[in-house]
Amino acid sequence: MKQIHSFPDLTGPLATASAYANNYRCNKTNLHPTATLAQLRNAFGGDLPAKGQAGEEVIADLIRAAEPGLVGNTQPGFHAWVMGSSHPTGVAADWLTSVWGQNAGIFQCSPAAATAEEVACGWVLDILDLPREASVGITTGATMSGFIGLAAARDEVLRRAGYDVAETGLQYAPPVTVFVSEETHVSNLAALRYLGFGNQNVVEIGTDDQGRMMPEDMAHRMAQVGGPKIMIATAGHINSGAFDDFRALADLADRHNAWLHVDAAFGLWARANVTTRSLTNGIDRADSWSTDGHKWLQTPFDAGFAIVRDKDAHRRAMDISASYLSDAPGDGRNATHYNPELSRRARGFAVWATLKTLGRDGIANMVRNHCDCASLLAEKLNRIPGITVLNDVVLNQLVLSFAPNRNGGADDMALKMEQAMNADGRHFFRCANWQGQRVLRVSIISHETGPQHIQLLARKFQRIWAEVSH
Repeated sequence: MKQIHSFPDLTGPLATASAYANNYRCNKTNLHPTATLAQLRNAFGGDLPAKGQAGEEVIADLIRAAEPGLVGNTQPGFHAWVMGSSHPTGVAADWLTSVWGQNAGIFQCSPAAATAEEVACGWVLDILDLPREASVGITTGATMSGFIGLAAARDEVLRRAGYDVAETGLQYAPPVTVFVSEETHVSNLAALRYLGFGNQNVVEIGTDDQGRMMPEDMAHRMAQVGGPKIMIATAGHINSGAFDDFRALADLADRHNAWLHVDAAFGLWARANVTTRSLTNGIDRADSWSTDGHKWLQTPFDAGFAIVRDKDAHRRAMDISASYLSDAPGDGRNATHYNPELSRRARGFAVWATLKTLGRDGIANMVRNHCDCASLLAEKLNRIPGITVLNDVVLNQLVLSFAPNRNGGADDMALKMEQAMNADGRHFFRCANWQGQRVLRVSIISHETGPQHIQLLARKFQRIWAEVSH
């Protein structure tokens, strides 16, 4: 008797989601959540029903529960953090990724996913003009990308010292010293901790007023330490957007046989445009780089790139092997060589689609536009008495401080400005503490943000500051 397979009807839930999605992206005006935690728990909560609901009803319930707690980070007025805006083409490809339901761990699981990822990784190396022999892992983001690069670094510097981590483990390994900026991103410290490094392994290097590491301090500290060494540099400081002196750091790495890793979560994309490329001079001499796709490239969450010059070191650190996972003749890329995941989402589809939609010129123009927008905003804010742009605006980041007055000190005024600028729901800002003071950060990263938005934003700053400071 012929067996009849019954498949769920996707028409209802997919149609419901699709009809809502376009309206959400085009018409969302309040960038801030409107529901309290208690309201969200109530909306999502309750007992799990004994009988399931129709898919379209569940999606409608999900929309009603979630929308009051959503943040408008896909909107041009979102300036709190460097997140990116999820390009619509990438989102569409991401939907198909879920529909196709591919496990992109190895080639045989999904030749299409493996090949899309292989091509996209080659495009990324080409756009960023990094060594073409480098290997690339598409990860969940820059945090995991940094972890992968530093895992390769740890194993390789120990191998150079005659120690095999894979064989002996870390218990008897010679100590590795890791040199980081005193302002290094917290994700780098987390990655080091995951890799077995403690505070005593880490040496913090002094920074200048822009957050750049001082090479002379690095040289002095490295000369005092023997044994295996790793250096972590920054391309695009999280507050100021500043870049370390990669040429000087690469020279030191060569002198000490150290591994140079660059945390370039968004700054690496400066290489895509001729006007900002010089900020990255010497960065191609590094051994590994970590960057995000869901920041400047505008791919949907989650997408990052772990790029390692030494493909063998990358594979030694990450490879997952078993007899049932062996390569077959004619197989292509196995993602398990470059990522610590066996079951993994086929992230390459959305990356491939976003890159193909933007093209080389589109990426270059987007980077140039955001940097021009940041410069334009700085120019206008510098004309407003009481507002100070603290950083040299070299990329897409501004750091603002506000003059104290009878209404409060400088830190108080920064917080008041954050609250007042957010009050109408059309913009999203957050303060941070930097170099001993509270500042308001401005990140310009949405692919939709243009000069017209900046003109309106500058006028809003002027109006709000006049109200707050008097």
